[in-house]
Amino acid sequence: MAPRILLARHGQTEWSLSGRHTGRTDIPLLDEGRRGAKLLGERLHRAPFDGLADVEVRTSPLVRASETCELAGFGDRARPWDALMEWDYGAYEGLKQAEIQGRRPGWFIWRDGVPEGESLDQLARRADAVVEWARSADRDVLVFAHGHILRALGARWLGHDVSYGARIKLDPTSLSILGWAYGETAIERWNDLGHLDGAVPK
Repeated sequence: MAPRILLARHGQTEWSLSGRHTGRTDIPLLDEGRRGAKLLGERLHRAPFDGLADVEVRTSPLVRASETCELAGFGDRARPWDALMEWDYGAYEGLKQAEIQGRRPGWFIWRDGVPEGESLDQLARRADAVVEWARSADRDVLVFAHGHILRALGARWLGHDVSYGARIKLDPTSLSILGWAYGETAIERWNDLGHLDGAVPK
């Protein structure tokens, strides 16, 4: 079996709901986020996932990701890993897009980066470390992390520059799967929120 990465973005927080850039600030989940994490866990414990008994699980140590992991039923199997922490937004931490645009018209994070924070190259190196780990053995992996680092992971899995992450949006509590098709890396599932809408998705 060729290894795949299953990506779980953390549940909703006050800052993700309001559109604030939430990097290293340790914001807890809202009740909505806790509910979503439980629904995601229920999905991953039903067919066809059946609890993912053989996967390795890692989580960002930040509470919004680690709590999502715990509520989804994988906390006892997960190892925290700093490589999965969200982009360090530096001087733009806690700011909304409009506030940053007011200071810096035309600013685009996937091109321009952030002052006093983590560069695009540093973000790419962290994403590459996760990809390398995921491919290191004949098993799937499950990670609980954050919107921008997971988008960076998607870009690097596909062999693109990290800036490709701009084109693959992720919502809170989404499920995505990076796998293979015709011997090449591929997206099997992206930004799947079926577990939140009352459906019984596969």
